[in-house]
Amino acid sequence: MSRKVRFHRQSFPIKGGFRIARGAKVSADVVVVEIEENGLIGRGECVPYNRYGETVEGVVATLASVAGALEGGLDRASLQDRLPPGAARNAVDCALWDLDAKCQGRPAWQIAGGRPPGPLVTAFTLSLDSPEAMAAGAAAEGQRPLFKLKLGAENDADGDLRRVRAVHAAVPEARLLVDPNEGWTVDTLAALAPHLAGLGVHLIEQPIPAAMDERLRGLALPVPLAADESFHDAGDIDRMRGLYQAVVVKLDKTGGLTEGLRTRDRAAAAGLAIMVSCMVSTSLSMAPAHLLAQGAAYVDLDGPLLLTEDRPCGLTYQGSLVFPPRPQLWG
Repeated sequence: MSRKVRFHRQSFPIKGGFRIARGAKVSADVVVVEIEENGLIGRGECVPYNRYGETVEGVVATLASVAGALEGGLDRASLQDRLPPGAARNAVDCALWDLDAKCQGRPAWQIAGGRPPGPLVTAFTLSLDSPEAMAAGAAAEGQRPLFKLKLGAENDADGDLRRVRAVHAAVPEARLLVDPNEGWTVDTLAALAPHLAGLGVHLIEQPIPAAMDERLRGLALPVPLAADESFHDAGDIDRMRGLYQAVVVKLDKTGGLTEGLRTRDRAAAAGLAIMVSCMVSTSLSMAPAHLLAQGAAYVDLDGPLLLTEDRPCGLTYQGSLVFPPRPQLWG
């Protein structure tokens, strides 16, 4: 076996910027891994996330520490013990999946033992803004059936309710997901949830800080809750019971598709609804997540739609439908 490993950082501008409760960004800063073997190249992409103590520089340093092992033949199974869950492992794991598919001459979904993937309905994310701007953004997107609203503006629970009301009025037939990104208190959640239930909201994602999860135990609400920052991989599933009704599975949290598939299946077996989501990133990140998202209750794989430009041979979007990746992209 003769392998070469390359990794590099890239930046993709975001249309108009992107704001959540923790701050704003104007670009998607990603790290790409390429593993070449016998003239075939497998690729994976990750997004380091400051919320989990990750930086582009830190991910690059981690990749440099395992480059020799990868060139020596480190496989996906061994990778799970070699690197912890997170962005760096995700990029390597997805690159190995892509390489395996090319070397074996069969698609990644076959290697995973699943069914041929089909198109999925993805949410379209509305960045945190004024109620009027968010409503205008929703209206401009036309007949999308599913929107995700970033909320959690500091000390502005009334404003968050106005945001949801404005978006619901603009797109009354759409289902809504709301994501305060840990920006609410339990009292805010309890006060807003009954109103949100009547405004087309089907799911509330990570309403309070992860460190306060236990305050949710026994709390009866008319809208189910999904754990994002509180939930990373299969090891967190037991702790979610009694706190959340759904979990958000992201490859940058699980550390790749290998653990992502395991996490998704174990969460479903535990009776938790699955939402497969993404960071703001390119189609190279979305491609393995699209495979993971088959059968999920909620899909949020709109990252490329938020960029000014995607990669060549990117995923095909038709309205809110996102189609499986072509082999030229991944898998």
